[in-house]
Amino acid sequence: MNASDAIKNSKRVVIKIGSALLTNETREELNQGWINALAKDIQALVQDDKEIIIVSSGAVALGRKALGISADIPPEDIRLEQKQAASAVGQPHIFTGYYHAFEALGITVAQVLLTMGETESRRMHLNARETLNTLIDKNIIPVINENDTISTGELRFGDNDRLAVRVAQMIEADTVLLLSSTEGLHTADPNKNPDAEHIPLVEDITDEHIKMAGDALPGLSTGGMKSKIKAAQAATRAGISLIIARELEGKCTLFKAQENAPNARKRWIATHMKPKGSVTIDDGALKALKDGKSLLPIGVKEIEGNFERGDAVSIQTEDGKEIALGLSAYSSKDTAMIMGQKKEWVHTLQGYLGRDELIHRNDLVMF
Repeated sequence: MNASDAIKNSKRVVIKIGSALLTNETREELNQGWINALAKDIQALVQDDKEIIIVSSGAVALGRKALGISADIPPEDIRLEQKQAASAVGQPHIFTGYYHAFEALGITVAQVLLTMGETESRRMHLNARETLNTLIDKNIIPVINENDTISTGELRFGDNDRLAVRVAQMIEADTVLLLSSTEGLHTADPNKNPDAEHIPLVEDITDEHIKMAGDALPGLSTGGMKSKIKAAQAATRAGISLIIARELEGKCTLFKAQENAPNARKRWIATHMKPKGSVTIDDGALKALKDGKSLLPIGVKEIEGNFERGDAVSIQTEDGKEIALGLSAYSSKDTAMIMGQKKEWVHTLQGYLGRDELIHRNDLVMF
């Protein structure tokens, strides 16, 4: 199986693009021709009803020259403030390249900058997810990068392989495609060992696979094969397949998902989230939940506790039985205002257009 076959079976795909592909031979300028070709490949995927999200590296690499940082210095040896400044210089060049490539094809792109803290805070996580889903629903391709200019050392992803997987988990993507200068995992570094064998499929990642991985190319990225293997571990455990490839067509390594993403996400909610409050629902809402639907404000009769948007909330029947746990789209204060109301009135009472659901079915675990 190659990357094209795996993506063909996916609906939502996160494509991470490495610095080595985005820069020219001097490593100091954008490879616009390559980006134009990539945009045409992605256009074909969009026409095949695929939802595409791009996570792009390259900002630091393109900003190094302006900061006087040699291309031969590994990223890990650059001081954080210099790396952040280089990113600030290079980021506009990166997005401009994507903008022009996709504009020529009639496709709109949007720039999204994220930090690790924004994906780990429940409230900001929900806000970021809703923004990305809104863009995707409007057929706009998000182009995501880490917000290096404000990320502190201890709160950074460190490489965009991890960021790509975190985004995929956030929006429940089916597959992550890591485009890089390699065709995937080999038994040894193929640049140093001509006898290294290509590994097309990995069903279970072991310590042996990690030992096979090499280091990142100096001066370009903080990734490398070790980073990609760790990203694959996180992805597959969350029910997301991960592919390492040089291009959409051709040789690749596919790391097979361990289970489907919605189940993995719901198990994470059930095992890692502690309820900050509770809502009591009527029989109509109970039937809707059993039928796999979301919880609407009209079905809520009482609330207890003090919770914020994104906090876990226990869902109980009128006789006090806990039947589910979910992430609330509204705070306890706002929930008290809209509970028992039809969705036509929810936005009027709120004073702004929020979500129709109090707890979306994808954020809800039935017991």
